[in-house]
Amino acid sequence: MDITGPGIKGQVAIVTGGVRGIGLGIGRRLAQEGCRVVIWDRDVSAFDTERAGFMPADLQRVDVSDFDSVQRAWDATLERVGHVEIMVNNAGINGPVTPVWEYPLEAWSRVLAVNLGGVFHCCRVATPAMRAAGYGRIVNVASAAGKEGVPGIAAYAAAKHGVVGFTKSLARELADSGVLVNCIAPVMTETDLLKEMTPEHIAASKAKIPMGRFLTVEEIAAMVAWIASPECSFTTGFAFDLSGGRANY
Repeated sequence: MDITGPGIKGQVAIVTGGVRGIGLGIGRRLAQEGCRVVIWDRDVSAFDTERAGFMPADLQRVDVSDFDSVQRAWDATLERVGHVEIMVNNAGINGPVTPVWEYPLEAWSRVLAVNLGGVFHCCRVATPAMRAAGYGRIVNVASAAGKEGVPGIAAYAAAKHGVVGFTKSLARELADSGVLVNCIAPVMTETDLLKEMTPEHIAASKAKIPMGRFLTVEEIAAMVAWIASPECSFTTGFAFDLSGGRANY
């Protein structure tokens, strides 16, 4: 397989949280680029090939907060498809919108376990094989909230800030290996997850975006497709903003 050209045709990409929303959009775009897409999610039974617009190379039921679950899924994926060049760590949860002094302890632990621990677990299983192959692309989904901090979602912001720091650390560890590690920091995006948020939180988030609209899944997927490709060859440890002008550093 030629991985030196500009595209990613023929490569295998794992997308976590890929059954719906942003993950599904990323999987669809990578499939359109010629990737064999593997979907990891807590409930893969909800995956609809017709709605998705592509047939996944594999579907694995995974709880990314549980390392053993991630390891089993990795082993099963390699047995099924043989190799993995791209890992997109998208799986995440919002958690409640509430001030820190009222934030449920269980919710705090769960948000960090999924949003930050899950990224670590997936990178932990993927990097040995990528290092051995001398090539790989890891894209972690962080958030603008992780760079700025947002009132009411401290656990989410803390976890996503951790994803940015973890990405930079891992990228430096792998800088001479052929494995590049970057993340994206999107603002609020038009997905079904908006239904889980209060109208006040949604309105406040939209008001921060100079373009006056939310980000789309397709825009995220286009960015990820480039970061995951051989064309992104000299950038590692970077947080790519998708902010509509909101980002200021």
